[in-house]
Amino acid sequence: MSPTVFKEQNYRFFFFSREEKRIHIHVISQEGEAKFWIEPEIEIARSTGLNKQQINVLFNLIKQKENEIRNSWKEHFGG
Repeated sequence: MSPTVFKEQNYRFFFFSREEKRIHIHVISQEGEAKFWIEPEIEIARSTGLNKQQINVLFNLIKQKENEIRNSWKEHFGG
């Protein structure tokens, strides 16, 4: 199961249900995909098919929605 946290522009932001415990979020679009760490601070973990401009857009969207992501993580995974 991979619940969607939110959609913005042509990106879907979601979690994988059975993955590592460190808070992070996955992003997918037709162009590619990425994984961002949320803690200890927001940073790119990896990406495929996305250019630097797209990654910067994603970083800014994640920064804007950081509280929503953290709250969704706690709701989905507990704690």
